[in-house]
Amino acid sequence: MQEVYATFVEEYMAVPVLRGVKTAAERFPGAVDTYSIEAMMQNTWALQAGTSHFLGQNFAKAFDVQFQTRENKQEYVWATSWGVSTRLVGAVVMTHSDNQGLVLPPKLAPTQVVLVPIMMKDGSPEVVAEAEKITAALKDAGVRVKLDARDSQRPGWKFTQYEIEGVPVRLALGPRDLKSGTIEVARRDTREKENVSRENVVDHVKHLLVEIQQNLFNRALAFRKEHTTRVDTYDEFKEVLETKGGFLMAHWDGTPETEAQIKKETKATIRCIPLVRENETGVDMISGKPSEGRVVFGRAF
Repeated sequence: MQEVYATFVEEYMAVPVLRGVKTAAERFPGAVDTYSIEAMMQNTWALQAGTSHFLGQNFAKAFDVQFQTRENKQEYVWATSWGVSTRLVGAVVMTHSDNQGLVLPPKLAPTQVVLVPIMMKDGSPEVVAEAEKITAALKDAGVRVKLDARDSQRPGWKFTQYEIEGVPVRLALGPRDLKSGTIEVARRDTREKENVSRENVVDHVKHLLVEIQQNLFNRALAFRKEHTTRVDTYDEFKEVLETKGGFLMAHWDGTPETEAQIKKETKATIRCIPLVRENETGVDMISGKPSEGRVVFGRAF
């Protein structure tokens, strides 16, 4: 289930995550093991984006849940528990959005493209008719598109509305575009605009949606890499945490005492023990005891 969550978060939400196991202090109470995916938000704090718990027989014994084996014996069940929640909504907002509003990945966006016809006082029926054709062609191509031909709001007001709502692609079509055979295409992630031939607009938009999806993931991944730091001393740990933040890769001796001291003094917790990590022995930055490898520290929501 951890991999199911990670695949969805990365491929649909465009949010890169670390896959790992929680320490005893951070795991779900009563669980034998807790597996988590950890994401980094734009303020460099961590967000536990989803968890999968192996409960062993602990809850079965507490609630007397048994099953009959093939040998007609009664045994306590072995249980798992997993879940993600509305925190994923917060994750997509805090990972991608900017001061202009939401930025939604195309795979998640309820409206992937909005088309705004630029209408004159006469209503520009020829512009609206062409906009309806383009809208129908995009729908036939499987694009979730909305035509906003309201005459109660000016185009600039509509542009701002859909920018705030995070619609990935905005199209604008006016009388001049009608004459030139082009259409204006604006992307939400970079806020870049370009004029595209109306004959090629469907293929262009389909490729652009894929490009935006990948760009959002790459941008978030680059941010996480930039804010992931290897530290070896406690002084360095505290300095980086205060000045740079993010994920700190440090050795840990595996004891709850050291983990609790770091949390008390810095408010940083071990986000996870990565499932895949370098085979690197070392020493704990506080106790000096041997460490089997680096773990991921960070401040978290």
